[in-house]
Amino acid sequence: MTTPSDPQPTPAPVPAVPVTPQPQIIQGGMGVAISDWKLARAVSLQGQLGVVSGTGIDNLLVRRLQDGDPDTMRALAHFPDQARAQKIIADYFIEGGKPLEQPYKRVPLPTLTKQDPAWGLAIVGAFVEVWLAREGHDHPVGLNLLTKLQLHTMPAMYGAMLAGVDTVIMGAGIPREVPGALDAFSHGLPYTFRVDVKGDGPATAPLTLDPADYGFGGVALQRPKFYPIISSHVLAGVLTRKATGSIQGFVIEGPTAGGHNAPPRGQVTYDASGQPIYTERDVADLAEMRKIGLPFWLAGGSGSPEALQAALAEGAAGIQVGTLFAYCAESGMRDETKQRALAAVRDGQAEVFTDPLASPTGFPFKVVQLEGTLSEPELYAQRRRICDVGYLREFYWAGEGKTGLRCAAEPVEDYVRKGGTLEDTVGRKCLCNALLADAGYPQMQKWGDLEQPLITSGDDVVKLSHWKPGYTAADVIAYLRGEAAPQ
Repeated sequence: MTTPSDPQPTPAPVPAVPVTPQPQIIQGGMGVAISDWKLARAVSLQGQLGVVSGTGIDNLLVRRLQDGDPDTMRALAHFPDQARAQKIIADYFIEGGKPLEQPYKRVPLPTLTKQDPAWGLAIVGAFVEVWLAREGHDHPVGLNLLTKLQLHTMPAMYGAMLAGVDTVIMGAGIPREVPGALDAFSHGLPYTFRVDVKGDGPATAPLTLDPADYGFGGVALQRPKFYPIISSHVLAGVLTRKATGSIQGFVIEGPTAGGHNAPPRGQVTYDASGQPIYTERDVADLAEMRKIGLPFWLAGGSGSPEALQAALAEGAAGIQVGTLFAYCAESGMRDETKQRALAAVRDGQAEVFTDPLASPTGFPFKVVQLEGTLSEPELYAQRRRICDVGYLREFYWAGEGKTGLRCAAEPVEDYVRKGGTLEDTVGRKCLCNALLADAGYPQMQKWGDLEQPLITSGDDVVKLSHWKPGYTAADVIAYLRGEAAPQ
């Protein structure tokens, strides 16, 4: 087993990345489970790139099993280590599903020194998601991950590779180390990430995933394409020069996209409502992007046939679209939440607020202002703080060379006790629990409260007023290609 202090193994020559058709349309990755396997499969079957979200994939796996999900069970029968698969089934599967009032069994939170069982569950969960998305066809399927989730990136990536994922797409940070990890994992070799650590001590600490620890040492796998999500041509240049392995393209995302946005460059200013103000400095120079010579897709406000044609005219390979797909019939958003949001859009009541505080990451986060969700200050204030899912925790030095983990959305006294500041807790929301609730997997807390949703969408959500409920992913693609009007 490779220890954190060991140098990176030197892989054999990297196998060629998959030669697959280059899509004009990439369906954006939306977590937790909004871009689930059903949506990704529907998009891929149309000849475009369907993308599953790898965010929260360990909890998604065990919650689906506790709901008695037959699709998950079918995919588990194909996991290459059946002893591990059967152990997970024995631990979590409930025939017919658990009662709503019964809490979901939780995944133990991983740390820098103890990653399992969370990592093992994430490997299996990502395999299941990609396997289901690819079932019955040979079209490419992609995986979306968040760079900020440093503790959770490698196992989800590796599990997706076990299932033959074609492309890995990653935003919310600078994923410089990911290409090297893809190279190593394609040969069944270990890889060590450097995770950020705050406080008095080194700025980073090592974290290693070794496929041999999960029974796959030396197993050769297809090396996926890698498309980092960027907001600036400057970052594209840096990654091209300094990433640990090869990059096959870029997704250029503007600040109107849903989910996490890159902060504005330079000194941040805010409008009257408290939203960060973006300027021309935050627009990627496409002439510079063309000079790099790699394909790129434009995202954020790109959900129209006009946007696709404009992107192609600028030399882009196409567009990445999230919001239109988020509300289609195949998306993983809970149907009741989806219909309430669409009704608000049709009534002209839906607004999107770029919240500079909501995400514990410190990145701006798009929030749909919708009654009955945590976008309502009163509902947010009533929620009891808890950090029981833990994806957005950050590492800090806890003394004596040890690291701890904290989240600005956890109980305030806990965060402050761990060296965080009171100021950093203001306005922070538990996105982990809220996004699981969006997808229909809300936790029933022990004090009797059911976790409530918090919807994120791009600014384009207002355009959905012309779309009828029940439209499909195929309808979206036909519209974007200029073949049909909104359905």
